[in-house]
Amino acid sequence: MGSILGENNPTPANQAPDIIKDASIESFEADVISASMTAPVVVDFWADWCGPCKQLAPALEKAVLAAGGKVSLVKVDIDKNQMLASQLRIQSIPTVYAFYQGRPVDGFQGAVPESEIKDFVERLTQLGGEEDGGGAQGIEDYLSAGEAALHEGDILAAAQLFGQAAEADPTNITALAGLARCQLASGDLEQAKQTLELAPPDKQNDAALVGIKASIALAETAPKGGDVGDLKTQSEADPANLEIRFELAGAYIGMGSLESAIDELLAIIERDREWNEEAARKKLLTLFDALGGGHPATLRGRRRLSSILFS
Repeated sequence: MGSILGENNPTPANQAPDIIKDASIESFEADVISASMTAPVVVDFWADWCGPCKQLAPALEKAVLAAGGKVSLVKVDIDKNQMLASQLRIQSIPTVYAFYQGRPVDGFQGAVPESEIKDFVERLTQLGGEEDGGGAQGIEDYLSAGEAALHEGDILAAAQLFGQAAEADPTNITALAGLARCQLASGDLEQAKQTLELAPPDKQNDAALVGIKASIALAETAPKGGDVGDLKTQSEADPANLEIRFELAGAYIGMGSLESAIDELLAIIERDREWNEEAARKKLLTLFDALGGGHPATLRGRRRLSSILFS
């Protein structure tokens, strides 16, 4: 698997050895746990006989290298490190864990699409505290004032400030995202979508926009007038009824109680992570995107999700 393992896949001469490396049970503490105290570390568990592992490897390496050193990749051959794989309860491969500050914070299994891998790595760069640089001081002032106004609930003033920043720099992602957030908060979903479309094509998958798009998707799919009380009563009477719990999560989303929705979706995953083609996990990841990688509810939710997936 991967470009750094085996004679058939030599490491490119220009690939920094400290960004992508092999690890064993002896080096895992230093290469993963200790290294993750300063920057996120992606750990790829693979085996030479695993076809999906070889399919996943190039896209995973590409995404990590594109992060420019903000994230590193460590590869663990489970055949050579069976004790380590057993300790971490690796049950199928490929399995990918992300560690930050000594703890697993995210992960996935299987050869997922390249777009999901890119999003996965971008979330980790945010978790590590990396942000894009600013622009002209005037634009930064507009953006700071817009954030403050939005935080205080003055949506109209925030929209005007973000709009001024976007007018000064039509490609400024932060300004466009802020303006779309204001429009979303006002209930104008169509206008918010039109604002997001103004972003350059190569910035459409920017993390700031992904969160707004996720919020729009949640708003468009949230059930109208769902009775949380009735659904909660039904769920408490029959906790194993995952369909009811999923409806309850949707009702919580509809009323803006996203943390309660996260709890219900995690409960579903804990009971049956494959239920309804992983509907709960997919909805949960959309919620995380909507809240943003640094939101306390997202961080707590991802830790709980990791605990469930890795238990």
